[in-house]
Amino acid sequence: MPDSRPLITALGAALDARRDLIARLHAEGTDAYRLFHGTVEGRPGLTVDRYGSLILTQSFHGPLSQADEEALEAFYLEAFPDTDHVYNDRSHANSRVSNPLPPERLARAEALREFSELGVKYNVQARHGGQDPWLFLDLRAARRRIMAEAPEKSVLNVFAYTCGVGVAAAKAGARHVVNVDFAESSLSVGKANARLNTLPFRPRFVKSDAFAAMRQLSGIGQPKMVRGKHLPPFPALDKHRFDLVFLDPPRYAKSAFGVVDLVNDYPALFKPALLCTHEGGTLVCCNNVAQVEREAWADQLVRSAKKAGREVRGMEWITPEADFPSSDGNPPLKTLLLRV
Repeated sequence: MPDSRPLITALGAALDARRDLIARLHAEGTDAYRLFHGTVEGRPGLTVDRYGSLILTQSFHGPLSQADEEALEAFYLEAFPDTDHVYNDRSHANSRVSNPLPPERLARAEALREFSELGVKYNVQARHGGQDPWLFLDLRAARRRIMAEAPEKSVLNVFAYTCGVGVAAAKAGARHVVNVDFAESSLSVGKANARLNTLPFRPRFVKSDAFAAMRQLSGIGQPKMVRGKHLPPFPALDKHRFDLVFLDPPRYAKSAFGVVDLVNDYPALFKPALLCTHEGGTLVCCNNVAQVEREAWADQLVRSAKKAGREVRGMEWITPEADFPSSDGNPPLKTLLLRV
């Protein structure tokens, strides 16, 4: 029988390392955080996250043994008695969840739950039609900073996914928020998140390819036909610049409007996002590719801004909080705030 003691020892050390952080997070209205970051805490490919009443365990390099799964669940249910545990094995092709659950457990996994971060309420389901959790916890530091920057500002949230940044900005006192994403399913979650909170206005949710939206908002313009071929339909948007723009693209995506490639061509996204930002405004850019070296990427953005006729007046790195430890001080998620 597999010995689960090394795993439980690693889980215990990770929890002990977070006790002060968890106390601070609870005090500020946050009950969602990473409990175990296996990449640097002794079990690569294994993550454990808390979202309110949900403890979500996911394995990416290989499935947990039954003994490890049972020991892990018992460990966290003792530490957090009022929670449910759900395990998703995502070690198969395309990270699809592959482990079936008995009916009672599946119902709990598909249950809609609420949790809070920095006083903002969000929805979560351990299993849903998509793959990723509805809120990426390593972006908490960025959402925290957006909430500090947002009061009385106009905010554009591009590649909004479930609109966590946009809802947080509205909750913090932004005067206008636009969320852009191509997936109606993600925007639907964002709309539900907005309804959970008492907001001073209703944020706008735009179903659109990011390139088409940013080109219109920036004033570059988006033609409906290229090289004699009609492009897919897209909503018409008036030119509008924003005080604060948040750009969080996926690693790679291709559409009729352009290619998102964070390794080879971040400037293709950066230029229209920059031109959507007021002179004297703030542009926050994310790059989640570990192989991209952060200083080289920052230099690339400065050069791209200069080429577009804009100056980067200041920059600041926003690093993930302590529940996402990094062995070398260079976490895969790079977030750079630029004063432009």
